[in-house]
Amino acid sequence: MQTQNKIFEDFSKVATSALGTLAGVGREVEETARRKAREFVGGSDAVERDEFEAVKANAAAAREAVEVLKAEVAALRAMIEASAGAEKAPRAGKAAKA
Repeated sequence: MQTQNKIFEDFSKVATSALGTLAGVGREVEETARRKAREFVGGSDAVERDEFEAVKANAAAAREAVEVLKAEVAALRAMIEASAGAEKAPRAGKAAKA
């Protein structure tokens, strides 16, 4: 009877040690995963919301400025074409008279 108790006692010690080791490994794996997640998030090129909003506002302002400049360029082209057309018209009339 004594040997059976010794076998169960040894098995119990081994099982307890194995469970303790597994619990330690589990904690270590969990900590490693947390550390890797922090490194991944910290190392990524993520921006904060206020920075994103500031860049978004700057982009909207730039788009508006581009539209204004496009309108100004179109108006200047129209003025150039109108003045070029006005200069050509009298010359054509003078050449026809000569």
